[in-house]
Amino acid sequence: MDINTFTEEVRKSEATLYRVSKSILQNDKDCEDAVQEAILKAYHKLDSLKKEALFKTWLVRILINECYKIGRFRKKNVSYEEYINPEAAAAPENYSELYLCIMRLEEDLRTLIILYYIEGFSVAETANILKMQEGTVKSRLSRARANLRKWLEEV
Repeated sequence: MDINTFTEEVRKSEATLYRVSKSILQNDKDCEDAVQEAILKAYHKLDSLKKEALFKTWLVRILINECYKIGRFRKKNVSYEEYINPEAAAAPENYSELYLCIMRLEEDLRTLIILYYIEGFSVAETANILKMQEGTVKSRLSRARANLRKWLEEV
């Protein structure tokens, strides 16, 4: 894959990368950092991509690993503002009820919902990205849907 194709594919994937990172990290600045690092790592490891057709899946997997890395670092370091007032740091601003319910899900379920329903990855692709069995993906999607259904009925 040449640099022009890489750039074009990254631009096509920008929205996906942001949404996936947001499902894991939730902080916009951390999401931006994760996306930038993932793109940089993908560029440097471009020779390890076996099939160009799987570029987006490969890039999302790199992003998820980067998000987990940033998440581990963030758990160790909490800003003063978040320590003093944790509710203000996580206060939603004009989000839909569905979005708020999705963000209430556990991280692994939230990521599954984003990949499958929002980004349109198939069960097999989602399983490949998250390194799970397809049956696991299906059962977790079912559990996530049940939680969302329950929470949305309460609203």
